[in-house]
Amino acid sequence: MTAPSVRQVSEREARQVAEAAREQDWKKPSFAKELFLGRFRLDLIHPHPTPALEDVRRGEEFLAKLRDFCETRIDPARIEREARIPDETVNGLKELGALGMKIDTKYGGLGLTSVYYNKALAAVGSVSPAVGALLSAHQSIGVPQPLKLFGTQQQKETFLPRCARTDISAFLLTEPDVGSDPARLATSAVPDGDDYVLDGVKLWTTNGVVADLLVVMARVPRSEGHKGGITAFVVEATAEGVTVENRNAFMGLRGLENGVTRFHQVRVPAANRIGPEGSGLKIALTTLNTGRLSIPAMCVAGGKWALKIAREWSTAREQWGKPIARHEAVGSKIAFIAATTFALEAVLDLSGQMADEDRNDIRIEAALAKLYSSEMAWLMTDELVQIRGGRGYESAASLAARGERAVPAEQMLRDARINRIFEGSTEIMHLLIAREAVDAHLSVAGDLIDPEKSLGDKARAGARAGGFYARWLPKLVTGPGQLPRTYAEFHPAGHRDLATHLRYVERSSRKLARSTFYAMSRWQGRMETKQGFLGRIVDIGAELFAMSAACVRAERLRAEGEHGAEAYELADAFCRQARIRTEELFGRLWTNTDELDRKVVSGVMSGAYEWLEAGILDPSGDGPWIADATPGPAKTDNVHRPIR
Repeated sequence: MTAPSVRQVSEREARQVAEAAREQDWKKPSFAKELFLGRFRLDLIHPHPTPALEDVRRGEEFLAKLRDFCETRIDPARIEREARIPDETVNGLKELGALGMKIDTKYGGLGLTSVYYNKALAAVGSVSPAVGALLSAHQSIGVPQPLKLFGTQQQKETFLPRCARTDISAFLLTEPDVGSDPARLATSAVPDGDDYVLDGVKLWTTNGVVADLLVVMARVPRSEGHKGGITAFVVEATAEGVTVENRNAFMGLRGLENGVTRFHQVRVPAANRIGPEGSGLKIALTTLNTGRLSIPAMCVAGGKWALKIAREWSTAREQWGKPIARHEAVGSKIAFIAATTFALEAVLDLSGQMADEDRNDIRIEAALAKLYSSEMAWLMTDELVQIRGGRGYESAASLAARGERAVPAEQMLRDARINRIFEGSTEIMHLLIAREAVDAHLSVAGDLIDPEKSLGDKARAGARAGGFYARWLPKLVTGPGQLPRTYAEFHPAGHRDLATHLRYVERSSRKLARSTFYAMSRWQGRMETKQGFLGRIVDIGAELFAMSAACVRAERLRAEGEHGAEAYELADAFCRQARIRTEELFGRLWTNTDELDRKVVSGVMSGAYEWLEAGILDPSGDGPWIADATPGPAKTDNVHRPIR
């Protein structure tokens, strides 16, 4: 018994599947959730939380070893040249314990905090983003994370020691015709005695080419004694019927061991099922919620490296009698890189420390960190290439061949591009965050805009909504942000005034909430189709979150006596830049080309503008847009390559 290669589902069914997988309860406070509701809860992030001294000691001890390893045993030029991470490098990471950074010490791991795990990824990612991706995919979303959150004690004892020292893991959700719409998931897991039989094809399996263990999402059919639904399994990569059919190649991350994996009649013991049947998508989304901070860690590394190269190059390179950094056109780019890097690290450290303390629900913070960091890191790397000019476009190998410093700026640009797609594209992140941002509204008024609800349900929803908005809306009129001396501790003597930026955040938070309410009142059930509007709402929230984190971090550094004046200056610069972007986004909420854009898209899709394509030749090869993923035996050689 096998599932069809493509499941046809309605738009409503797809939304229902995604909604059912959401973690719907809010048992802990959330700074970002409150921000979208017009409540600036500075008390949730200030004073800046700090790690325990023992966590710092263990973390710094490992970082010292890891930095030495990165400097002496990772050759980024070789990885780029050969498009492969050498086996000796991977084995060295295993010996170092880097596969078990997030795994508890009782299972043989290092038990690092999120803060130090992120610092470790940043260190590795600054040398080779491909190596950083290998480590991140293994333990941020691979076998260790879902088992940590949802595994049985027996599963943890069986698999975590292997993942901590010897076995590489991968996470398999995407399929050739299934991306961020899991309702169409086609890979099947049919119960058969004490086993499940897997059939299907998975695409873009990062680490899949070299993995020893796989987390696989598959659909269990409903039957007697089986609830069915999307379910998670731990699968041995060497099991009979598992075939890696292709090692994929990309514009960046050339050392990435990413492939296409086919399952044909693969028997998986029921003991390897993670959680109950039907909980797979919730497990996947929860795993991604916590694992998303790995992307910001890599982005922070990219920002720091871009700043270093921009500083050194712009000092050495002269034009018209002075260093290019002294020319405003270049200097503004350097200021953007410096200020944004400071803010991204502030967002990362704050989110990581909040994850470690587990006092707050950080699902929105982590999502905002991923979204914002990936977008800003791309801009910073692009600006670095521009600052370097022709040398930025030239490969490091070519620079070295003609006697100049081998700066891989163009490679870093290519490597950074995937971060806007990895673990939820920017467009999907906008929708996910927007759904959480309007959760309070939908919980009280959702039935009002649901066409399938009865008049009685709508009446009850109207009563609930009336009570909620009667209490909530008046609070959006005035607030602390209108008082000139609020947040005075952020304007200490001799330092820049950050209090004015926090007052702006407070005022803007209320404005953001009012805008969301007005949009819901105006569009009601059509709100979910206004993706341009929702994306701007989320982007405003991201800017406000980043401004808050930057100010709180600057104050922490000042209080600790570490670069306080410089931190205040960077935070001030970032906030001023962010305020300009925020005001533009607010303006574009209501003044935009969204309606016209939709009409143009309709014209494009209908072929009305096909004449515009005349005069070019398409260099694309032949073949289907989406590869056939019909279940069945493999027709190609197995390119699986475990590293030992």
